[in-house]
Amino acid sequence: MAGYANHDVAGAFESSRAVFESIITELGAADCGITHSELEELLTERSRTLMRRLLQEHLDLRSVREHPVPGGVTGPDGIQRTRLEQGRRRGLATVFGEVTVTRLAYRAPSASTVHPADGVLNLPAEKHSHGLRRLAALEAARGSFGDAQAAISRATGQEVGKRQLQQLAARAAADFEAFYETRRSPAGTSGDVLVLSADGKGIVMHPEALREATRKKAAESVRKLGTRLSKGEKRNRTRMAEVGNVYDITPAARTAADILARTSETTSAEEITPAPVARNKWLTASVTTNAAGVLTAVFDEATRRDPTHQRQWIALVDGNNDQLRRIRTEARTREVKVTILIDVIHVLEYLWKAAWCLHDEGDPAAETWVGEQARRILDGHALDVAATIDTTTGTRDDLTPTQRKNAAATVTYLTRKAQAGYLDYPTALTQGWPIATGVIEGACRHLIADRMDITGARWKLPSAEAILQLRALHANGDFNDYWTYHLTQEQQRNHPTHNAIPQAA
Repeated sequence: MAGYANHDVAGAFESSRAVFESIITELGAADCGITHSELEELLTERSRTLMRRLLQEHLDLRSVREHPVPGGVTGPDGIQRTRLEQGRRRGLATVFGEVTVTRLAYRAPSASTVHPADGVLNLPAEKHSHGLRRLAALEAARGSFGDAQAAISRATGQEVGKRQLQQLAARAAADFEAFYETRRSPAGTSGDVLVLSADGKGIVMHPEALREATRKKAAESVRKLGTRLSKGEKRNRTRMAEVGNVYDITPAARTAADILARTSETTSAEEITPAPVARNKWLTASVTTNAAGVLTAVFDEATRRDPTHQRQWIALVDGNNDQLRRIRTEARTREVKVTILIDVIHVLEYLWKAAWCLHDEGDPAAETWVGEQARRILDGHALDVAATIDTTTGTRDDLTPTQRKNAAATVTYLTRKAQAGYLDYPTALTQGWPIATGVIEGACRHLIADRMDITGARWKLPSAEAILQLRALHANGDFNDYWTYHLTQEQQRNHPTHNAIPQAA
């Protein structure tokens, strides 16, 4: 109320005062046997009524004080609007309930109507207030849309339809990319290592939201059941969501023994050098932008953190060749040196694939063999391990075609990745760099699996994209700052110019 005259305030809130007095009267007359939970429910409902009345009367007071602008107002299109219409009303659904905003309207032939008070209030284009939209963004990102509807109803007493909720979430996430383009990144020290990573995970989509090739395969496939997807059928119903992350670590030198000791029951935790701890984690995700676009965003964030390329950059990947090409391309374009490392867990999976070619299923000797080969790889002898597997399988006549295929795949994988320099674990461990992609895999679980894989969920692109971005904002700890930025952007979008409103003296 700062800047308003005080002479008309006394009678402006009579209705609110009456509501407040009625609450006091009701509490004073309440049976002494009423429980505290019943009191809480009573006051929750009455407080909504009181807050809604206060909000309405405040808006009414602003309406009374809004005086015509001499000569009219000029809209963002540059057209002067001189026709004045008083008492133009619009509804606003708020966290306290629905209220009515009454204000002056300025019109001109063949031009949109301008309401200067809307700009002062920063009213949204749609009926739902920014407070209600914020709540929708928080709840829709947390759980299912049904759960979000229930949570909003409990908190506000307002009923928001599922489609409305999806639209509100999409609008709430509208400034995600712009926010991070202008967001100041955390400053790392020159000794900190900058780690980049990316991965993807499929989301079950509505048919129209699938990429063209996947949609054709889905249309050609015959479902076994009418009400759910059977094993293998989900493959042609998903669209890949790409996830990227950047984080800082303080190097922590380790040895191969530190890595392998984590699987040993005889090694105590005190004997293991801890892995470097990820700090200042930043996540992004998209189901509309392809993998190349997400990697560009990842490199943009890394560049914001280290614009002069003074720090060590590490790219941790799972070995996907297309991803590797894109990382190399981005690095060349930006003229930055990026050391690429293959996630050691993926390497171990290939070793296990070869182990079951050389040992019977469940044979404890397979575990011993994998441990021995893993140590050799961590010590820098991946090519020797590949040669060992190739030689051993070549002398075995009892292997099935599938076993030979798996062993050959492991040999090829280790050979190509080692020759490309992606398995240089001795340097990584000595320098104290991370060698596992646990951060990005955890991000995929948190951003996608925990929310998007709810049983029976099928997504449309706008809703899926919005939820991914809202969850990323929460994971990054940026939601509150983002919301302040978003409201500023909403002001500029919906009210690019608005005239000052003369108030009563």
